[in-house]
Formats: sequence, C-alpha cells, structure tokens
Amino acid sequence: MDVKDFNYELPQELIAQDPLEERSNSRLLVLNKETGEMEHRVFCHITDYLQPGDCLVLNNTKVIPARLFGEREGTQGKVEILLLKRRENDIWETLVKPGKKARPGSRIVFGGGLLTGEVLEIVEDGNRLIQFSYEGIFEEILDRLGQMPLPPYITHQLQDKNRYQTVYAKHDGSAAAPTAGLHFTPELLAEVKEKGIAIAEVTLHVGLGTFRPVKVKQVQEHHMHSEFYQIDETAAKIINETKQAGGRVVCVGTTSCRTIESAAMKLQESRKGAQNPGGQEREFVRAGSGWTDIFIYPGYQFHVLDALITNFHLPESTLVMLVSALAGRENVMGAYETAVKEKYRFFSFGDAMLVI
Repeated sequence: MDVKDFNYELPQELIAQDPLEERSNSRLLVLNKETGEMEHRVFCHITDYLQPGDCLVLNNTKVIPARLFGEREGTQGKVEILLLKRRENDIWETLVKPGKKARPGSRIVFGGGLLTGEVLEIVEDGNRLIQFSYEGIFEEILDRLGQMPLPPYITHQLQDKNRYQTVYAKHDGSAAAPTAGLHFTPELLAEVKEKGIAIAEVTLHVGLGTFRPVKVKQVQEHHMHSEFYQIDETAAKIINETKQAGGRVVCVGTTSCRTIESAAMKLQESRKGAQNPGGQEREFVRAGSGWTDIFIYPGYQFHVLDALITNFHLPESTLVMLVSALAGRENVMGAYETAVKEKYRFFSFGDAMLVI
C-alpha cells in the first residue's frame, strides 16, 4: 500500500484555527462503513445513532501544558521544549528547538530559575532526555510556566486552556488532546447515559507521534511511536459485557480505539497455547496497562471496536489509515472529498465524523 493512496487536497482555509463557542455545535458527517452512504448532521444529534446496550469508550487523558520556553544557562539563547513523555520521576523525553545546541550536559533555565533542566542524552529521532530540578510540585510549576502544546497547523493563540481539553479529562500525561472528545458537553454525556448507553473510560497518553508525518513510501514500513495506556477493571467489565450482550462498542477517537485494540491483542497473545475452559463467557479485553505502538491500517481485523467517532485528519496520516481500516479506503476518501466540498472544518478544532 502506497502512502500517497491516503492523500487528499485540503484548502488551507478549512483548517479550523479556533474552537466553536459551543462544543456540541460542530457539524457531524455520518459515514456508513459498509455502503459509503453519508448524512450531514450536527454533533449534538449523535445519540440518534446510538442504541441502548451500546457502549461509548472515552479516553480520559489530560493534556499537560507541555510547551516550555527557556534560555540556555550562561548564554541567554532562546530554547523551546516540548515534553513528550515522562521516563522516570523528573526525567522526561523532550523535543528541543533549536536542537543543535542542546548537547548532553547543557542546562536550560525556565521562569527565571523556577525550573532548570539538564540534557542527559540524545535518543531516538533526536529527542533529548532532560532531568528537571525545582523546588515545590512539578505540576504546579508546569501549570504556571507551560503553554498548551497546540498542533503546528494551529497558528491562533488559544484564549481558554480548557478548550483543548475534554470535559472528562482526568489523568495528566498527554502532549496532545484526544480531539474527537472535544465535541462532548456534560449535558450531552448525561443524555447518552439516560438513553441506556454505557460509558467506559480508558486512558492513553497521546504522544507527538500523532503529528509526525509518515516519511516512508509504503504504509507497512512506517513505525509508530509508543504511548502509555491503561484500562481499569470497571472499563474492561463494561466493554466485555457490552460485547457479550451483542451491543456495539463505539470509540470516541482513534486513541480510544488504539487502547482497546491493544488490550485485545495483548489478551490474545496471552492465550496462545493456553486452554480455554468451556462454558466461560468470552472475554474481549482485560484490565491492565503498558506501552503500545499499534499501527492500524487497511487489512487490520478489529477485535473489539464496532463504530468510531473521530475528527478529520491530515492527508497521508496514520489516523486516516486507521479510519480507512474500519470503513475502507475508497469510502473514507470519498467522505473526505465530500467534507471538503461541503466546507467542513478540519483537524483538532474542526468538525466530527461518525463511522458506523
């Protein structure tokens, strides 16, 4: 499969620069994954497509203000750092600009000395491992000094930090928002529950790999960056009971999808060679945590997911490939062509799509 098979033409003016005033007023393109037929709705009508007995899977990760601006100690040279993932305690894997002068042993000062970082080593992709020193609580200092790590295609200043955060965000750790969830309001989630639709919360801390371009020519040659995920006992129980009863598992976003599919594959691996006692209810996912670099593209057989709520993604991105694995490349490319024609808003602050 050629990466260019997932390209499409997108006028620059369709890239949403600001979130809508009301989250659930985004437009919603509904795509039938079997037939390719489409409907045009508003996101607040999403419950029209969900049924009692279905399960909505949310990624409750919380975006940290991961972008820091500092100076190289002794030179006053400007440095920008993006926190990617915590390796241990106060050691983080980071993206540094400019990287050339961030050599091992160099020190960076933030907020006039509230926070300092020492470059320990250079790792994969030129990322830097930095050990931070400070007095007090790291998260409080980060909240004071850091900025929300908006994607590079958003050039407008974000007025309200909470608009790059889902209303159900709980666990700090993401370098990017699980943007399909940005459309939900507390009222809409209450409506979902009232209709008899279960909600399962999982966690996947989104890394920078979300925005990294695919640089290979053949899809199969691309390697995903690993991200940390966690599924607790409650979420696993809800998902398993939904599948056992014949309900549909509807993931809110590609990150929720990757989480449950990773857990399903891990469970399958653990079962290899093991005897499955007869009469036992089928288990689809199991509670647990770990790192995943799952790459879903056409040809992948989904183990748990039945339907997907997602935003419109960058051309030739792994996320377009994931959606195409569910609905077929031709159907997805046709939907994107229609979305461009109908002037939908694209990417993180853009409109949504339901693949069902």
